[in-house]
Amino acid sequence: MTETVRVELAERSYDILIGEGLIETAGQHIGPLLARPRVAVVTDDNVGAAHLEALRSGLEAQGITMSALSLPAGEATKSWPHFERVVEWLLTEKIERRDVVVALGGGVIGDLVGFAAAVLRRGVRFVQVPTSLLAQVDSSVGGKTGINAPHGKNLIGAFHQPSLVLADTGVLSTLPRRDFLAGYGEVVKYGLLGDAAFFDWLEANAPAMADGDMAARIQAVKRSCQMKADIVARDETEQGDRALLNLGHTFCHALEAATGYSDRLLHGEGVAIGSALAFETSARLGLCAQEDPSRLRAHLKEMGMKVDLADIPGDLPDADALYALMGQDKKVVDGQIRFIMARGIGEAFVTSDVPRDVVIDLLSDALRGR
Repeated sequence: MTETVRVELAERSYDILIGEGLIETAGQHIGPLLARPRVAVVTDDNVGAAHLEALRSGLEAQGITMSALSLPAGEATKSWPHFERVVEWLLTEKIERRDVVVALGGGVIGDLVGFAAAVLRRGVRFVQVPTSLLAQVDSSVGGKTGINAPHGKNLIGAFHQPSLVLADTGVLSTLPRRDFLAGYGEVVKYGLLGDAAFFDWLEANAPAMADGDMAARIQAVKRSCQMKADIVARDETEQGDRALLNLGHTFCHALEAATGYSDRLLHGEGVAIGSALAFETSARLGLCAQEDPSRLRAHLKEMGMKVDLADIPGDLPDADALYALMGQDKKVVDGQIRFIMARGIGEAFVTSDVPRDVVIDLLSDALRGR
């Protein structure tokens, strides 16, 4: 069973296909996009070892040849040196404007390859084949591409929509459980920001989904993609509603910077902790009931996820230093940190009106809990 979610962006609209076996049938879906039967694929060493030959077979079944570049796995690959390597390789491969570049991997590969496609010959088309849960529900959809800078995450990039997304839910079974649960941090975010009924559904079904229930996995990816597609269609370049997708991310990006973008804290783990902190901040400001952050934390704990700063191994800087790192976030406007707060589960909103001392007190309490 393959589900389809449409991202409506006029002449740049595209489909997200969701289901098992899409890599093995990739040629059927990518073929209609091609002016000539060849693609250039960029992956990482881990994903390539697991899935590159299946993709090659799926393309060859439709007479499509592919060349491939494999990069080191990990967040450090989202950097200038690897960006330059990808662009130079694509030029060496004589990729033309009418050709298609394929990003096979998680969010790092998708962001990096999408950015390379955005600037190569002032824009070539690309297809996202996300292989992590996080990438399937978030980073592969919506056209945000980019790399990290020493100053922070994703500060260099472009909006460049893919021509197609193939979210093969079958590959999720190859993910380590920690990586799957990290991706779940982005899934639960959708319920928290705008769909309380979806959060209810996740409370009932997410444990089975984590244990391998394929129907539940397809449904969770589909609903997440639907919500993101609707928001992106309304606000492609994040002038308004799209900022809601950053629920938990202002805290998360500060924690990622504090841990050196290392495997001490995966992005989705930071989103889960950040969402809990955002709801706790909302409760302290009297915006939502204290039951809401408590309910969220209970669900994350039931899923076996990181919930508190105490769950992050190693030392963390003090509250003032963490707040300063939050000020490096892309969402700062006129020097004001923009927070995503909540009036309840499913009722998020954007505001700059969050007093610094409330956040400092919250972070100080959270650090004391370590």
